[in-house]
Amino acid sequence: MTKVLTDSRSIRIKGRSFLAVVLSPDLPLDEWLVLLDDLAARSAGFFLGRPVVLDVSDLAIDRAQLKSLIEELGQRSVRIMGIEGAKPSMMEPGMPPAMKGGRPAADFEVEEKEPQPVSEMRNSAPDKPAVPDHKPVVTQSLVINEPIRSGQSVIFPEGDVTIIGSVASGAEIIAGGSVHIYGALRGRVMAGSIGNASARIFCRRLEAELIAIDGVYKMAEDMDPRLLGQSVQLWLEGDAIMAETLI
Repeated sequence: MTKVLTDSRSIRIKGRSFLAVVLSPDLPLDEWLVLLDDLAARSAGFFLGRPVVLDVSDLAIDRAQLKSLIEELGQRSVRIMGIEGAKPSMMEPGMPPAMKGGRPAADFEVEEKEPQPVSEMRNSAPDKPAVPDHKPVVTQSLVINEPIRSGQSVIFPEGDVTIIGSVASGAEIIAGGSVHIYGALRGRVMAGSIGNASARIFCRRLEAELIAIDGVYKMAEDMDPRLLGQSVQLWLEGDAIMAETLI
């Protein structure tokens, strides 16, 4: 007797890829949590509703410390969807699942640049992931022919994003490649989000709440006042975001 296995009660299970923020803590954890609190305080709602992977690779902690860290993050409304790099002895029932095989992210070589930057801005983000040696190929691009309003998010890990208009305060752009904004940048922009250190940010008017390239970030109050309101490009050199005005 043959039984048909496609009735209306079938359960569909599909594979799907999503972009998540990766947090890679440093020791001592209490000092790292202070830095995280500072980021959250200066960029309200940054972690709300955002999937987060906790990367504890090469972090010398035990199960109790990992459990305490997850609880501390939960109190800060940071939702951990999975844990990467944890030893089996560190895991226990009730913890987020162990994860591996995330999408490869690699550093790109940055060419030497002659122009003198208007400002050198330094600040290493706590969520910059460790990267393997090979390089991904970023070839696609997304063009949006309208402004991005407050509360909207554009997430495009496959390549560059171009906005024909402004990015409002409270809006965000996350791109695997570079970001081009033909208008005012008042929200948050994260370029090179999957490990592209050669990504750049271009905008007609810089008034950003937060900018980041390959996990290195800078808040509005930390930017050189001479850049505010100007047409600028930003790029990464080592762990420093460099900027210069555009003519």
